[in-house]
Amino acid sequence: MPESIDRGRRRLLTFGAAMTGGLAMEFSQALTARSRGLEPLHSVDAGVLNIACYEAGPADGPAVVLLHGFPYDIHSYVDVAPQLAAKGCRVVVPYLRGYGPTHFLDSKTPRSGEQAAVGADLLALIDALNIERAVFAGYDWGGRAACVAAALWPERCTGLVTVNGYLIQDIAHAMAPAKPPREVAYWYQYYFQIERGRAGLAANRREIANILWQQWSPNWHFDEATFERTASAFDNPDFVDVVIHSYRHRYGLAEGDPRYAELERRLAEQPVIAAPTITLDGNADGVNPATDGTGYAAKFSRRLAHRVVPRAGHNLPQEAPEAFVNAVIDVLKA
Repeated sequence: MPESIDRGRRRLLTFGAAMTGGLAMEFSQALTARSRGLEPLHSVDAGVLNIACYEAGPADGPAVVLLHGFPYDIHSYVDVAPQLAAKGCRVVVPYLRGYGPTHFLDSKTPRSGEQAAVGADLLALIDALNIERAVFAGYDWGGRAACVAAALWPERCTGLVTVNGYLIQDIAHAMAPAKPPREVAYWYQYYFQIERGRAGLAANRREIANILWQQWSPNWHFDEATFERTASAFDNPDFVDVVIHSYRHRYGLAEGDPRYAELERRLAEQPVIAAPTITLDGNADGVNPATDGTGYAAKFSRRLAHRVVPRAGHNLPQEAPEAFVNAVIDVLKA
């Protein structure tokens, strides 16, 4: 283990004794900063993107990359990031492709939203930031990126936290129908398969996102300011193209970017993930109902635990930040 990572690990494991004085003040300041949002941002050229991200915590701490989903943004981690930073972690929270200030470096690059692309973006980001290994943690698209990167580049993954379990898509079997209640919850995915849906997303991205937030998180009573802080990320000029491609590709109804063809071939084998892993479900998730985790347990050779979080919906890190923080800390200690 590199010396910098080892120092960070020692810092983490002695946190309980150190959470006094200056560190407690740092934590208080972080909580104040979160009310203004995650800022300032910085950007880095990484692969095909210029990625905008928020960073916090000591540079020599154990690295944790926090990855948001659709239709959300980095503020899903507005409570998680400062807590992890105060515990000694180097926290990186990037805007995914198609969101916020993140943008493509070349106008000719396909605006792909496929799973291999978001996984490759994560690898490119940690390369650009000179991070040798990190915990990958996320939900929805971000959880998928974390699972993909953990499966394809296990040597770069210290541990994994993923909401809704094993999120690598089995595209070959994507046309097998789910039970009707699940199909109803996927209405937006079917809407996006047709050009009417593309036009609807382009014209009504905020309204669609607001409906999904309410359906997916019935116990989360977010206010207008919280929603608008995130909704501005959907104004990215690539948002619609990336989202539409993501939901068409996962059903085998859109071709992928050729640069990711070999990665997609490997993902089609549904690889087992070897990193220490904690899987989470919210028991009020309105799109992916909570399970006991046994259905995909074999996909994790080192799963530490599966936890169901009471009252939490789909945006679990923002609705139940302490549960998410605890999962990250537990995989770091493994």
